[in-house]
Amino acid sequence: MSAFSRAATVLLLIAGAACAQDLRFAVLISANAEWRVVKPLYASAPIQTSPYGEYFFANVEHERVLFFHGGWGKVAAAGSTQYVIDRFRPARLINLGTCGGVEGRIERFDIVAVEKVVIYDIAEAMGDSKEAIAEYSTTLTLPTRLPVPVVKAAMYSADRDLTAAGLREMEAPYHPVVADWESGSIAWVAQKNHTPLLILRGVSDLVGPEKAEAQGNLQLFQDNTVRVMKDLVAALPKWLAVWR
Repeated sequence: MSAFSRAATVLLLIAGAACAQDLRFAVLISANAEWRVVKPLYASAPIQTSPYGEYFFANVEHERVLFFHGGWGKVAAAGSTQYVIDRFRPARLINLGTCGGVEGRIERFDIVAVEKVVIYDIAEAMGDSKEAIAEYSTTLTLPTRLPVPVVKAAMYSADRDLTAAGLREMEAPYHPVVADWESGSIAWVAQKNHTPLLILRGVSDLVGPEKAEAQGNLQLFQDNTVRVMKDLVAALPKWLAVWR
């Protein structure tokens, strides 16, 4: 390695340490539609880029917080969560986002505080799928005091939207309340790194055994995402206060 390369490496390490110094909270945002709502809420924050997407630092009630766009789906969620942990070394992670809810068990725009995440789209042909699904299930510890009204529930996570047909398949083994794409990967990676994680997701649309209201209706999801994400960001200072 040349002297120039060594010097450049040292500078990068110093810069990374400076960025990560005393960072207590990193907020992970997954879907593009979710990030498009959050970003303008902190319009004065300088935007930076990573291999996964944009990020910025903002002050939330005198707390320096990293907001990081990690990308949608399990692959991006897992990779970006590990990237944030390695690069910024936050003491705690928070994932804010949307989810689908099962009609009759939860209401549209309810906020879910996730107690457990199950990655359910694992099909093991050579062994037992239940064992594989259990391996990729994660239990989370919520703050002792919940500062805003929430529904505590398990999140069922997969690289697929929840449809009416999908709900009928899941009903007997899981009796789900909410489902999303990224929570399972984020939770699993955070647990492997011994990094505390809080997942808060708002219900953007409802699914029943005969109909999923957002199926074929992207605009409904995008419109409802605006309300969900604004509600989550508005409540963020209260969550930081009880989770410090």
